Amino acid sequence: MEFKVLGHFEVDSGDLGVCTPSAFKQRALLALLVTHHDQCLAASSLAENLWGKDGQPSTARAALQVYISKIRRHLAGFGFNPDGISTSLPGYILRLADHSLDLVEFRRLTHRQDIPRTEDRETLEAESRRLRQALALWRGPALADLREVAALRELGTVLDEAWTSAMERKLEIDLRLGRELMVLSDLRQLALRYPEREKIQGLLMAALYRNGRTTEALATYGHLRSTLVTRFGMEPGRRVSMLHHAILGREPWLEERTDGIFAPVA
Repeated sequence: MEFKVLGHFEVDSGDLGVCTPSAFKQRALLALLVTHHDQCLAASSLAENLWGKDGQPSTARAALQVYISKIRRHLAGFGFNPDGISTSLPGYILRLADHSLDLVEFRRLTHRQDIPRTEDRETLEAESRRLRQALALWRGPALADLREVAALRELGTVLDEAWTSAMERKLEIDLRLGRELMVLSDLRQLALRYPEREKIQGLLMAALYRNGRTTEALATYGHLRSTLVTRFGMEPGRRVSMLHHAILGREPWLEERTDGIFAPVA
């Protein structure tokens, strides 16, 4: 059975199809257990998330027991061992065992355990493939249908940031591999979504410059500077400012590939 949180919460049994509980609170409860798999979640914490701190009914604990029972029966019909969700003081625990969770795979693919001192083309190609696989796991904003639940809303926000960072890294690598034309569309979309994110704007500037669109690259810096000054009263950081000056001077290192997009800061 595969649990999916990188998008709307979904449970896929494989041959028997999607088996996500339809009732909101049961779906939210299962998502809480799945995202904290192999950890005991206190009944008090689960109840607070499902009903809010001040909105819990007097029957909250009993209702939790009923929901757990219904979830077990529902998933058992699709091959899930009911003992996979067990009572364990002070609450409940879901053991992932041989079931899969897309978040676990995403984290595995995006984890950079050993960062080499020099990143040659082969190393960059391998990381680009892993990031492509990781990003392909996403079906939309994480836990998008369960953001009413505080803990899941917070987790969803954290995971969305992880998606942005992974996408940013992949586009940087592809740009370093000379794929400036291929990444331009994705960079434009990301830059529109994050007008204040300096690295994304810098990557777009580099991609535009390498595609022979110098004036657009300079205009991108102008928009970034205007955004930062207007919203935050601050100038762009040193790295993106150096990139701007390099574009103005058409410096040769801008055409380098695997050595990086931003000039090193002394």
